[in-house]
Amino acid sequence: MSQDYFVLNNMLNIPVDGQIPLHYDQEALDDYLKSEIKAKTMTFDSVEAKLDYLVANHYLDDKILDVYSDDGQDYKNEFVLSLYARAADFNFTFKSFMAAYKFYNQYALRTNDLKHYLESFEERAVMNALYLGKGDKTLAQNLLEELLTQRYQPATPTFLNAGKKRRGEMVSCFLIDIEDSMLSIGRAVNSALQLSRIGGGVGVNLSNLRAAGSPIKEIANASSGVLPVMKLLEDSFSYSNQLGQRNGAGVVYLNVFHQDILGFLSTKKENSDEKIRVKTLSLGLVVPDKYYELLKTNQPMHLFNPYHVERVYGKPFSYVDLTKEYDDMVANPEIETVQINARELEQEISRLQQESGYPYILNIDTANNTNPVKGKIIMSNLCSEILQPQDPSVLNDDLSYKQVGTDISCNLGSMNMVNLMASPDFEKSIDLAVRALTTVTDSESIEEVPTVAKGNQLYHTIGLGAMGLHTLLATHQIAYDSPEALEIVDAFFLAMNYYSLKTSHAIAVEKGQVFHDFVASTYADGAYFDQYLTSDFQFSSSKAAQLFSNIKLPSVEDWKVLKEAVMKDGLYHRNRLAIAPNGSISYINETSASLHPITQLVENRQEKKVGSIFYPAPHLSNETLPYYKTAYDMDQRRIIDVYATAQKHIDQGMSLTLFMRSKLPEGLYEWKAAGNPNLTTRDLNRLRNYAWTKGIKSLYYVRTYTEDDEFASVNNCESCMI
Repeated sequence: MSQDYFVLNNMLNIPVDGQIPLHYDQEALDDYLKSEIKAKTMTFDSVEAKLDYLVANHYLDDKILDVYSDDGQDYKNEFVLSLYARAADFNFTFKSFMAAYKFYNQYALRTNDLKHYLESFEERAVMNALYLGKGDKTLAQNLLEELLTQRYQPATPTFLNAGKKRRGEMVSCFLIDIEDSMLSIGRAVNSALQLSRIGGGVGVNLSNLRAAGSPIKEIANASSGVLPVMKLLEDSFSYSNQLGQRNGAGVVYLNVFHQDILGFLSTKKENSDEKIRVKTLSLGLVVPDKYYELLKTNQPMHLFNPYHVERVYGKPFSYVDLTKEYDDMVANPEIETVQINARELEQEISRLQQESGYPYILNIDTANNTNPVKGKIIMSNLCSEILQPQDPSVLNDDLSYKQVGTDISCNLGSMNMVNLMASPDFEKSIDLAVRALTTVTDSESIEEVPTVAKGNQLYHTIGLGAMGLHTLLATHQIAYDSPEALEIVDAFFLAMNYYSLKTSHAIAVEKGQVFHDFVASTYADGAYFDQYLTSDFQFSSSKAAQLFSNIKLPSVEDWKVLKEAVMKDGLYHRNRLAIAPNGSISYINETSASLHPITQLVENRQEKKVGSIFYPAPHLSNETLPYYKTAYDMDQRRIIDVYATAQKHIDQGMSLTLFMRSKLPEGLYEWKAAGNPNLTTRDLNRLRNYAWTKGIKSLYYVRTYTEDDEFASVNNCESCMI
C-alpha cells in the first residue's frame, strides 16, 4: 500500500514562496487516518461485541470493567457502555499528523500480529478513565472528560497499559540505592533486571561504593571501583527489555567528590577504551554546595573514598552532609583523600556535556535545603525531576533483607497548560489529576523490589507536572523570555501547588491516613506555608492578569485556612509535584514539551522505521510565529529563570534541558568576546553556576545544535512565514 502520508508530511518542510505549507500536514493526517488507520482497524457490530472479543482474546482485563457493575461480574454493564458512548459522541480529532502517528504506533491496542488496530484514542481514554476511576463512577466520568479535552494526560506507562490484560506497570521510573557491599551490588543488578523487565527507567546511586584500589576484607587494592558495576547495569538494562517492545534504560549517579569521578566521566567519551565505555547508560553527578565554593575560591579539591567515610561516620557516604563535614573529613587522618583542581574538573564536565550531553547535574544541597519532609535526598531519576528521600537497607548473606530500606517509584502525569487555562474549573481539573495519580500509587506495589514497594506503601508519592508553556505563551502573543511570562509561570504554579495540597489534604481526610512521618515535616508544623502568608499575589502585567481572569488564585486567607487544616488532618502524599520532559505525550496533546521553548518551528523527528517526520510547532500561525523563538536562539538564562520561578512552588524537581548552538549568535551573551561566537566550556560553566545561584535543583541534558549536522541541514523552514 502506498504511504502517501509520509510524502505529504515531508513536503511540509519544503518552503513555497518563502512560506511554510502547513496544509500538507493536514493532508498527511487525513490520508493517514483514511488509508492506514480506517483501513486496518477491526470493526464490530457493537461495543458489546467488541468488548466480548477483546476480553475473550485477553486484550482487555475484564476485572477493570467488572468493578463498575452492581454484582462485580458483568463487564458489559450499562455504565461501561455509557462511557464508550460518551467518548464516541465527543468527536475527538487529532491536530497533526505526528499526534495521530504517535498514538497509533506507540499507544493504541493492536492485534497480536500487529496487523490491525483495536482501539481509537477515545477508547484508550475510556480504559484509562475506568482504571483510574477505580470503581468510582463519578470519578471515571469526570476523568474521561479531562482526558478527551486533553487537560490532563497520564504518563506513557499509564496511558499505554491501563486496562490491558497483558501489560507492563503503570509506573514511569524507579530509583534504587546501592550500599557498599557485594551483596547490595548483586541485589541492585537483580532489581535493575526486574524493573527494566516491567518497563520502567531506573536510576541507581553509586556514590556509596568504595573507590578503585580500596581494600576488601583488609586486602589492599582489591576493589575495582564503580566502573565494572556500571557495565553490569548497562548489560542488565539491555538484556531486560519488556519482551523486546521497549529498551531498558538507566542512569547512574555519582557524587562529584567520589575518588572515581574522573573514571566515571571518561566512560561517556567517544574515544574511551571499549572496556570501560558505556553507550546506553546515562550519567548524573551529585553536586554539593561545597563544590561551587571550591570553584569560586580555587582551593584544592579533595576527593574521598566512601570506604573510609562510612567507617568514620557510621553511615553510607550519600547520607553524610558533605558541605557541612568537608573540612573535618579533609583533616581526619582516617579518611584517605586525593587532591585535584576543581576548575579542571569543571572544564572536564563541560567538555563531556558538549560531546555527549551528559552528565546530568543534581544540586543536592539545594534539593535538601528546600525539602519539606523528613529524610535525605541522595539522587534522582532517569529524567532528573524526581527528588525524594530514601533510606538505606541492610542485607543478610543470602540476599534477604535484615532491614528493608525505602526506594522510589515515579507515578507521573501532566497538565496541558493550554487546555487547563481554558478549563471551566481549574481547581476541579487539578483535583481530578491528583486523584488519578493516587489510583496509580495505591494500585502499583512493585513486589519484585521490596524497597520500592515499601517506599510506595509508606509515602503514596506522585509527580504531577505540566507541559505546554511555550504554546500557551505563543497563543496569547507573549514572548517566552519576557517578564510577563515569568509572572504567568509564578501564578500558574502557585495555584497548582495550592490546589494539589488541598486535594492531598482532602484524600487524607477521606482515607483517614497520612503519609509516614508526616509529623516530622514542615507541613505538620506549618512552616512550609509561611512563604505564602506575607501578601496576596498581584499581577503587574494586565495581559497576564487577563489570562487568569477565570482562575481563582489563593489569597493569604486561603493559605491560612489550608495551613490550619493540613496541620490538623495531614496530607496523603509525601511528594506531589514534578516537571517531567514528557516528549511523546506532548505530541499527542498538540502542545510544546514540558516548560521548554520549542527547538524548531518545524521539528525534524527521526522515527526508526520511517525516517523523518516533520512536526510544526503547535498552533503555528501568522499570529503565533513571532512568539515562537526557538530554544537554540535564546539566552539560556531566561529558560533557567522560567524554571527557577516554577521551582519555588514545586516540592520535587524539573527536567531542565539547556540548548546550545556550536556557534552562538552574536550578542546573545554579554560575556562572549566580540567576534567569537563559538560555544566554549566556559559558557557551560557560567550557565551551570547561574542555575545553582537561581535555586535550580537539577539540570537534565545539554543539547548542542551543530550547524552542519543532518538535524540542521534537513530543516528548511526556520526563516519562513506562513
